[in-house]
Amino acid sequence: MSLEEFLHNLHFDIDKASVPNWQVDWEDAPLSYKLYRGLPVVPFSLEVPLTLEGQEPPVKPDLRKVGHFLWFVYGLTQVSQSVFPLDSTDKTANLVQSYRRFAPSGGALYPNELYVYLKIEDLPFGVYHYDVAHHRLVLLREGNFDSYIACALGNRCDVSSCFGTVFVSTMFWKNFFKYNNFSYRLQGLDAGVMIGQLLEVAKRFGFSSGVYYQFLDRAINHLIGLSEQEESIYAVIPLSVEPTIWSTYGSEIGSDVSATELCRELTAIQPHHYVRSKKVKEYPMLTKLNEASMLDSTKEFSLIEAKESLNCDGQVEALPLVNRLSYDLAAICRKRFSPDMDFVLKKVSQHQLAMLLQEATSSFSYRNDLDRTYRKNEPRVSIYGCLYNVEGIPNGAYHYDSTAHALREVHLGDHRLQLQSGMSLDNVNLLQVPLCLHVVGDRETFRTALGYRGYRIQQIEAGMLVQRLLLAATALGMGGHPLLGFDANLSDEIYKMEPHGMTSLIQIPIGTYRHRPWLKSSLQS
Repeated sequence: MSLEEFLHNLHFDIDKASVPNWQVDWEDAPLSYKLYRGLPVVPFSLEVPLTLEGQEPPVKPDLRKVGHFLWFVYGLTQVSQSVFPLDSTDKTANLVQSYRRFAPSGGALYPNELYVYLKIEDLPFGVYHYDVAHHRLVLLREGNFDSYIACALGNRCDVSSCFGTVFVSTMFWKNFFKYNNFSYRLQGLDAGVMIGQLLEVAKRFGFSSGVYYQFLDRAINHLIGLSEQEESIYAVIPLSVEPTIWSTYGSEIGSDVSATELCRELTAIQPHHYVRSKKVKEYPMLTKLNEASMLDSTKEFSLIEAKESLNCDGQVEALPLVNRLSYDLAAICRKRFSPDMDFVLKKVSQHQLAMLLQEATSSFSYRNDLDRTYRKNEPRVSIYGCLYNVEGIPNGAYHYDSTAHALREVHLGDHRLQLQSGMSLDNVNLLQVPLCLHVVGDRETFRTALGYRGYRIQQIEAGMLVQRLLLAATALGMGGHPLLGFDANLSDEIYKMEPHGMTSLIQIPIGTYRHRPWLKSSLQS
């Protein structure tokens, strides 16, 4: 199967993309976090603040503040126990225990890992792994690597003025063991959700940030000591509290750099880590895609032009003008919940809908290396939705025009049963959901401009918007459940998108819900 055919099937016909008769070996499941052995560690303070409101003005952070930042981004925050299935008539029921984080993940498997290059007081300069299980740093490589990282980014960022740089990786086996080849789609979305959380937390801490999707992969993996057959970096995010040069296009600043040349500057390291799985199966399509997505030269860096939003011919429903939502991110993160069969149908006001859509799209704007600098860049992913029981708005499918802050009618009618028929699992009752939203992107533009790397970048951006929707929904007293087990062909037909070259990337039912019978406890001291 060609990579192009694989990606098409991954989106539109998953049965053709995955290995048939896949059996999940839960007894040999990997850990949801990476554990290094035999390396120096630096513990963080366990006294994490209860609120992110009233943060001190930005100053170069110390070890304590970096620990707080990483914990709110990706730390273990909650342990929960629930009985599965809920309607079990057996005398003994299965007790499911899971460790949660503020950013959601498909199956709570968290395939991504965080590495940080830090230059702060009371800590040796160097590259560290964030050990989620113990809330500490593990030193992988000591030294000043400003020049090395800057070269790997094509000299588009003044790394020397940044106190830290975050590297977001994906460990392929961590969710391949369950989801098979479908995990490739999940891994990009999971990375995006976590990056969306990181950018929101950075705002509260007063950190300036930017996401670099284009970098010399082998050089960055070499710096951290990753085996590209099991793990690879998906995004690089510098953090600063000082004025910093952020550029988008490498040719503006530096000359061509190759990954091979850069790797020669550093001795290879192979730090030992623990996975727990005794038998790790092969995932050849994932490694082939990862290799095909790699950039070996900064000459390969490019920009991407966003496709203009569809101008639907239907009725325009203007939404009420509302102010941006104001909320304590820490409190909202603790409150966020992904309902399954817990949704309860209640009317949604136009005011609630307006705040949800405006907050998600307004907070989504961020610095990256795909857009041209100093110009208004249209977002590459947008929001469509099938609405039911929304005050003053006819039931139907709509496109949210963020520029006009209005809904553009696409297809009137109650689409809930149709959407329900397209779900691969009946784990959500869409008849109880007033807002079934879809994050939508272009079918071809990303891959045309950025090759196979463009596919995963599109999934990452979709995940980033999903996290903004979930945070806004929670702030409005609702819950959202991101779903990939839906028929993209069906939703595309509802929105009449195929002729325009657009497609639904992920489905997010949003609405009010009843509390679930489960035992849960915060891990925050």
